[in-house]
Amino acid sequence: MSGSAAVATTIFGLAMAATLAIGVLSARGRNKGMAEWSLSSRGLGVLFIWLLMAGETYTSFSFLGTAGWSYSFGVPILYLVAYLTVGFAVAYVVGPALWTYASRHKLLSIADMAEHRFRSRPVGILVAIVATVFLVPYIQVQIQGMGVVVNAMTYGSVGLRVAAVVSFVVAEAFILVSGLRGSAWVSVLKDVLVIAAVVFLAVWVPTHYLNGLGDFMNRMVREKPEWLTFPGHDSGGLNGTWFVSTLLLNAVTISVFPTTVAGYLSARSPNALRRNALLLPWYQLLLFIPMMVGAVALFALPALDNPDLALFRLVTDSLPAPLVAVIGVAGALSAIVPMSVFMLAIGTLCGRTLLGGGNGTDPRSRARGRTHRDTVPGSPEDVRVKRLSQLVCFLAGLVALAGSLFHPDTLVQLSVLSYEGLAQVVPLALVSLFWRRMTAAAGVAGLFTGLGVVLLLWATDNDPYHGVNGGVLGLAANLLVVLAVTRARPGTVPVRQADQRDRRQAGRQDTRPVPPGARGEGE
Repeated sequence: MSGSAAVATTIFGLAMAATLAIGVLSARGRNKGMAEWSLSSRGLGVLFIWLLMAGETYTSFSFLGTAGWSYSFGVPILYLVAYLTVGFAVAYVVGPALWTYASRHKLLSIADMAEHRFRSRPVGILVAIVATVFLVPYIQVQIQGMGVVVNAMTYGSVGLRVAAVVSFVVAEAFILVSGLRGSAWVSVLKDVLVIAAVVFLAVWVPTHYLNGLGDFMNRMVREKPEWLTFPGHDSGGLNGTWFVSTLLLNAVTISVFPTTVAGYLSARSPNALRRNALLLPWYQLLLFIPMMVGAVALFALPALDNPDLALFRLVTDSLPAPLVAVIGVAGALSAIVPMSVFMLAIGTLCGRTLLGGGNGTDPRSRARGRTHRDTVPGSPEDVRVKRLSQLVCFLAGLVALAGSLFHPDTLVQLSVLSYEGLAQVVPLALVSLFWRRMTAAAGVAGLFTGLGVVLLLWATDNDPYHGVNGGVLGLAANLLVVLAVTRARPGTVPVRQADQRDRRQAGRQDTRPVPPGARGEGE
């Protein structure tokens, strides 16, 4: 091992030890219930919500794929900033409504909300399974992304598989112990390093390899105009139609993305979410820097074999080992933080809804004597559900790790459908809360129709279809089926009446005012 590799590897090891310590110790003095583990007892303020949700959006893709797309295609990569920013505008409205609904009924996930809305555990189970299928590939993507980052930052001395195992062990260790609070605290370290690293790169890379930003921009306009206009360079049809349709699809889908919902529901109040939605778009400005670095690599490394390594090739070729290591640690933590939240989200989805008996709102559950009172923190049922959720969290990470070690392309191929697949959950998990006449049969029929369209387009290599994102077409078909079935057989029991019945059975009356749109009754 060379001297540079030894320095970088040592710094990486110390950083992982610090990450583990911060994540595990963040749970000291906290209660051990399911709500604490999965949502930090709904007690996070604006700063921690901001750091946590920023950590979910600035992933290993931000260091690898963003620079790689910029190097390979050019302007189509701007969809990343566009959909996140529009998504935060949607979150300004949706986030507080979901928080209010979930907080009143002590719900922990989108599967919980779907089960409660339709008084049907099978609907909740369906949502949990679909969300899990499309989330597990994201964990594998982060594991493999971290492997690439660590291998590059240590000059090849740490192999891809070793880095994958390290990321799994570190993320699982603190997420199993501390839950969402551990991810929030690790996000503090991660975001400090990310901001410092990318701001430094914004100055260093164009100055070192070119004659500053002005020269870089002039050369792009003069020598690489194809990278600056749609459909970009050799992008395979990622034109303006694809850009707009993908922006709209992802902006809506991110509002019900299980990890985003975990961020919503962990907030202290709806106002914290509104402030967070105003602040998060500013964080996305950092994404322009990897884009710029990838474009600089067009001139500095014109024959690069793997575009995803554009940023780290420039870094390792021009900086001393300590700085390379710090930038690499920022990239590694950008994989670990979202990976941990993905695993926790799957554990919450499946632990309570799929394995734990649901949330007690299904009539069959109430007939067996199970009610909301079973979810009281520290109760035997609550402890059991938490243990099941932790087990699922561990198994989901293990499946993703095995995929990254032995079948690196299998789940990753499915990850390209993640947003398109999860978009089909939007009617069941979100639209139904505002449309009281929508029925479970309509939502389920729409879900299967949308998934069928998405998978058919993907299998026949027709996504995008004439430039339109396949997920948009799937969601359109989904909503048409929901509308048709609901009009044919509309629901007969408004959600509000069912809510009042549940509260009477629980022996309490909730007289708090309900914000418009949060009642789940469409008024």
